[in-house]
Amino acid sequence: MRSGPGHTGPRSSDERSGCIMDEKKLAKINALERELAEVNKLIASQKQEVDLQKLLKRQNKLNIKINMIKNNKILSRAGKRNLIAYSFIAPNFIGFCVFTLIPIVFAFALAFMKWDGNNEATFNGINNFTKLATDTFFWAALKNTLIYVIGTVPLTMAASLGLAIVLNQRVVARGFFRTVAFFPYVASLVAITSVWSMIFHPSKGPVNYLLLTVFGVDQNNLPKWFSGSLVLLTFILFSVWKYMGYYMLIYLAGLQGISPELYEAANLDGANAWQRFIYITLPQLRATSFFVLVMLTINCFKVYDIAVMLAGGGDGKLSTSATVLVYYIYQNAFNYWDLGYSSAIAMVLFVIVLTVTLIQFKYEKKVDE
Repeated sequence: MRSGPGHTGPRSSDERSGCIMDEKKLAKINALERELAEVNKLIASQKQEVDLQKLLKRQNKLNIKINMIKNNKILSRAGKRNLIAYSFIAPNFIGFCVFTLIPIVFAFALAFMKWDGNNEATFNGINNFTKLATDTFFWAALKNTLIYVIGTVPLTMAASLGLAIVLNQRVVARGFFRTVAFFPYVASLVAITSVWSMIFHPSKGPVNYLLLTVFGVDQNNLPKWFSGSLVLLTFILFSVWKYMGYYMLIYLAGLQGISPELYEAANLDGANAWQRFIYITLPQLRATSFFVLVMLTINCFKVYDIAVMLAGGGDGKLSTSATVLVYYIYQNAFNYWDLGYSSAIAMVLFVIVLTVTLIQFKYEKKVDE
């Protein structure tokens, strides 16, 4: 029997669910509006600025939620902007997690295990770390790395700053000399190490030839630049020559950010070039120098390719006097297949670099205060 126009029949399931959804939405809106009213009251009676800022942020969030529910929106305008931003970040972040973060976490875990890459890994406790105390090759590699860092960092900073100051002046062919200074940094490492190997060759190199013919050094006493006690000096000189052009550009950017008015005022006060350098240039470049110091220190602790290319010979193996920590990590991992022990050495290197970096940041913060 068909019901008349005034008759109200039973509601369908869709209608009932729609009513339930409307009731839930209305209840949620009422709850948010009550909370908003309480926040408004607190704002009206609030006197402290800090608490007032928190209440205003809460008020803004409640208004956004109420508008979203009323307009059936899933995301607010700010939420859409954040989603777009995260969508741009996501590819690089996923790559970082897969190829960097996960291997780092795995290396931390592997430092407490014994694994040869083929058989099953077994838990080894802290034995990998206790083994370091009696490993003479590890201490030799650590000593060589520290000497290299201590020698390379200040010399590179001084050479870079000196180059930047000279090439910041209006000299003839300034662009050409800037390019020449930067060229070693972008040139192929294999090519430039081959050139250095020929220049410093013990018997055929021009350096030793000059020592023999001009300075009268006996042939038996000619220095062997890539072995013995001189190998680290060769590493340091090569690194300074290669990297000073890159850090020169950073210092150039810092120098060009210094106001010329400071130098004009110093000239009016009768300051000479050295006084202008000490009291204007260096203080104004403190932030730049701190950045260079941190980055250069980290890069020097990671030295590997320079050592292998200069002193590795035909088989790429380094002597004890030329071994650095990263090379020793590689040697234990892929020559001896002691992956747990190599990870333990890597963790020690990580702690050293982290400690040095934190000390640098703490000192810089103390200076700023």
